[in-house]
Amino acid sequence: MTWEREDEEEFDDELDDDALDEDRQSSAPAVTIEISGLSLYTRHGVHEAERELGQRLVFDISFELDECDATVTDRIEDTIHYGEVCEQVALAAQERSYNTLERLCTAVADRLIDRFGAESVHVKAAKPEPPIPLPVDEVSVEVWKEA
Repeated sequence: MTWEREDEEEFDDELDDDALDEDRQSSAPAVTIEISGLSLYTRHGVHEAERELGQRLVFDISFELDECDATVTDRIEDTIHYGEVCEQVALAAQERSYNTLERLCTAVADRLIDRFGAESVHVKAAKPEPPIPLPVDEVSVEVWKEA
């Protein structure tokens, strides 16, 4: 009988630990981190002039994090560092040329998911001075990708 009681107590302890883990997960807030208006000089586009002369693109980035320890610890090490995100976007946007903003945004999203482990990433790239012979404020493409 002693063996059965010890076994039952261990089983109860495991249930208690599982319940605590579930409580932590359900009470931890989801976090969205956003960076707006990151302006970079790039060489993307279908037209040779866009790639040769280059142009300014403006990026808006948002990350969805299911868990972010910084909500409890208040430590920069427990969240995504905004400056590092901007550096990674700049690297992805400036290390090679793409014809379409769709492909560029996807490359940026892939890099950010790989580097920062976000659950999902939303990337918007806008051309404030598009090569269009009509009056347009900007053209943009948005890509949303899950890990």
